Amino acid sequence: MNNAALLTRSTADIATDIARGALPRTAALDAALEVAARVRIGADGLNAVLWRDDAAARDDAASSPTGALCGIPVPVKDNIATLGLPTTCGSRMLDGYVSPFEATAVARLRAAGAIVRMKTNMDEFAMGSSTEHSAWGRTQHPLDASRVPGGSSGGSAVVVAAGVSRLALGSETGGSVRQPAAFCGIVGVKPTYGRVSRHGLVAFASSLDHIGVFGQRVDDAALGLGVIAGADPLDSTSVDTPVDDYRAAREDDRVRPLDGVVVGWPREYFPESLDPAMRAQLARALDTLRALGAEVREVSLPHTALAIPVYYIVAPAEASSNLARFDGVRYGRRIDPGQGLRGVYDATRSHGFGPEVTRRILLGTYVLSAGYYDAYYKRAMAVRRLITDDFTRAFESGVHVLFTPTTPSVAFEAGSKSDPYEMYLSDIFTVTANLAGIPAMSQPIGRIDGLPVGGQLMASHFDEATMFRVAYALERALGEEAHR
Repeated sequence: MNNAALLTRSTADIATDIARGALPRTAALDAALEVAARVRIGADGLNAVLWRDDAAARDDAASSPTGALCGIPVPVKDNIATLGLPTTCGSRMLDGYVSPFEATAVARLRAAGAIVRMKTNMDEFAMGSSTEHSAWGRTQHPLDASRVPGGSSGGSAVVVAAGVSRLALGSETGGSVRQPAAFCGIVGVKPTYGRVSRHGLVAFASSLDHIGVFGQRVDDAALGLGVIAGADPLDSTSVDTPVDDYRAAREDDRVRPLDGVVVGWPREYFPESLDPAMRAQLARALDTLRALGAEVREVSLPHTALAIPVYYIVAPAEASSNLARFDGVRYGRRIDPGQGLRGVYDATRSHGFGPEVTRRILLGTYVLSAGYYDAYYKRAMAVRRLITDDFTRAFESGVHVLFTPTTPSVAFEAGSKSDPYEMYLSDIFTVTANLAGIPAMSQPIGRIDGLPVGGQLMASHFDEATMFRVAYALERALGEEAHR
């Protein structure tokens, strides 16, 4: 079997054959490196990969454990700590920084046999929706170089969409896995808050941050999430609740595999302004879910319109606190103009942070300042509770999953959104799941003028299994039509 054919098989099948000796230990890695060279995945092309160590990857492959990901290369986003490779968060502030410890999610990948020797491009400190805000240059969309792949996890999405790997890790604060997955035509999963350890994920907004998974297909993502999920004593916010078999529904090929499942479509996510072509793709997916046996009903999430203002108060506020540690004293970049400690702080942060990070730090500091905390942050947290309650009521009413668009448009042209607020609106359908802490995923449902469209599924807390059940059935029913 040639390398190109190998990468058309599922992650599980490839890993199984490597573990039992039917394929060489380096088979998946060799295929990945061949494709990476062909599509030019580095700075001379798509600019999706910032750091890699192919020699170390070959050494790892030769001795990888025979686990669920035996011999599988898994690129990870540049804000997830790894031993032996830089973790720069796409920022000059951490240029050359190599973490002395490794993220729990990465350690679990390695324990399952994965090869983690590739770090992917991202918006600086995960602040962006297009991967245009990286200090190392923007990442290109794999289908159209003039367009963005989404962000902030655009590098990981492109690596999977371009065929270099079937599986990759990203991170989410307001949709940074699901939005690029939708733009690039792949699967992106954000688990329940607390389902996957955040230990080793460089903090942006701690109450919103998640490590998520990209997959070429639903089964790839289900396998990857199953490996990294579970409680972690190193993360006090991780939850000790059983991890379901997310792949349990992969072989359910009944004519009506969704009998008994209730799918809600929130009217607030289908506004009159929604692109008619996108509305048609979503309607087709809902009709498919009905044909699979699901009951589809309209629901309301009345506080949805407040999600963007709430998110862009809460997230910058937490970011201003988390990023205070980057001061030129303890680690990372240091610029000393000879003007004392205050001069080190000012010079280091002014030169180390890019404009989008600076903008959000200033906004966050403002809403937390004396006289404004109650008016902005405290009120935003109260509305966040109302948004969460909307989801709780919907699921308590008998709805098992919600189906919505992932994004309001297909991938937009690079440089076309110079207004920050216009850029922020690209996350309008995704931030609610982060505010509520519920699991959500995007999967391909079709294309518009050759560009992918994503459909979003959301489920109640820790019910990723039902979400995957619906995703498997929808993917199987749509078939290759979802990818063209």
